[in-house]
Amino acid sequence: MNQLSITTTQNVTINFTSAGIGERILAQLLDFVVLFVYSVVVTYFMNHSGLSDALAATDYWSSTAVNILIFSPALFYTLCMESFWEGQTLGKRVMRIKVIKLDGYQASFGDYLIRWLFSIIDVALCFGIIGLIVAATNTKGQRLGDMAAGTAVISLKNKININQTILQELEDDYVPVYPEVIQLSDNDMRIIKDTYETCVAAKDFVTISKMRTKIVTVTGLKYKSESDVAFMKTIIKDYNYYTRNM
Repeated sequence: MNQLSITTTQNVTINFTSAGIGERILAQLLDFVVLFVYSVVVTYFMNHSGLSDALAATDYWSSTAVNILIFSPALFYTLCMESFWEGQTLGKRVMRIKVIKLDGYQASFGDYLIRWLFSIIDVALCFGIIGLIVAATNTKGQRLGDMAAGTAVISLKNKININQTILQELEDDYVPVYPEVIQLSDNDMRIIKDTYETCVAAKDFVTISKMRTKIVTVTGLKYKSESDVAFMKTIIKDYNYYTRNM
């Protein structure tokens, strides 16, 4: 696996580990299994519910339209999953890899759409050989869709287990705000958390403000308009969210 260095718009360099070809192939195979199971279940239902016979009795265009509608979840599976799961499908989640932008920020729906469209060439054409060759010969492990969308697939396995002092309780539906926090190390976050809690207890909001400025400078994140205290709480929760899912 290659090391992937990403420079953000604030000229901050983030180092990631590019997902290996083997990991990506296994993730793709797992997704194919999901799609195969879906197709088998739907086909079984159609055959035993009489829907297939009903479609056979209709005209070609009506039958085709209904079939496209029924199998559309399989057609748009990758696009929808990556959009909803922030760069991951079921296969990618199992293999602990994900799609990110080369500027270090979260990819948008438009980026996932471009990757999905190019998958016709990268994955469907020639049984994925084109995408495999391009990714294997590209220093960033990009297939054609990644090049067009400005994305790359990274591994989430290179994080060590976080120290218990960093743990933060999260709601089940918690949505992270700052993905750039993964640049910080466990030791960084432990110091940040301990210092923040000490400052809150002492009502030292000046130091908290300085911590916020330092974190923004180091990570290059684009922070929202929120108080220093709210920002620090979000940073700590986000770090726990991403490290727990790696």
